[in-house]
Amino acid sequence: MTLTPRTEDLPVTAVDQRAHAWSPESARARFREGLAGPTAGVAAGHTQANLISVPADWAYDMLLFCQRNPKPCPVLDVTDAGSTSTVLAEGADLRTDVPRYRVWKDGELVEEPTDVRAHWRDDLVSFLLGCSFTFEWALARAGVPIRHVEQGRNVSMYVTTRACRPAGRLRGPMVVSMRPVPPEHIRAAIRESSLLPAVHGGPVHCGDPETLGVQDLARPDFGDPVTVAPDDIPVFWACGVTPQAAVMASRPPFAITHAPGQMFLTDARDEQYRLAGIV
Repeated sequence: MTLTPRTEDLPVTAVDQRAHAWSPESARARFREGLAGPTAGVAAGHTQANLISVPADWAYDMLLFCQRNPKPCPVLDVTDAGSTSTVLAEGADLRTDVPRYRVWKDGELVEEPTDVRAHWRDDLVSFLLGCSFTFEWALARAGVPIRHVEQGRNVSMYVTTRACRPAGRLRGPMVVSMRPVPPEHIRAAIRESSLLPAVHGGPVHCGDPETLGVQDLARPDFGDPVTVAPDDIPVFWACGVTPQAAVMASRPPFAITHAPGQMFLTDARDEQYRLAGIV
């Protein structure tokens, strides 16, 4: 199954050029009203998160999967069973405040709604995982161009041939996001992202995509193809869509996730996750 987002979902920053200045609360209110699209660049300076909600009897497996695979699955919060709130965002509702969701049954994608109240279950445990959109502002401040934002596209994401460490009933490949980086900015991209390990940290690979089993950069498994300048080097970071690949591989009876690139906006500031005492 291909997990490419809906083509009508334009990046939120392309729909509203002021989206970078929104507060997280304002962004969530717009998503609650039905605005959908990739959230790169939205509510600048605030942490974005991946979402996956699984039945309570799968929650330990998911927690163990995240613990064993911290690069693609860095945990920011885990809710109590049935809870629709998170300490990361006061007053938020996890059922309505993501731009677009994905509903899974037995490992199959069955619906992509903008509201999952009709699908919610009292036994769901939600995991909020770090997202690489968070460190893009650190990259930009260091002068690293963010090509997919420049081009008004979702970030490119690929399924790799690197298997995650299994946990209980969960298994699957690592997913990566790719950003083309000019050679003179590679060191800054590695340095700045490495200072934020809670949101994937430094890259898992720079250079030849085939090392990861990626055959064609122009055909991402999720997101949009991003134009690579002639001298750019493809740089790959572990991606929080990895649990969705695990859902497809492991086929739990039910799950809810965010649509790739359409993240939950938290109230946390990016600086909270930057390693202290390092400039």
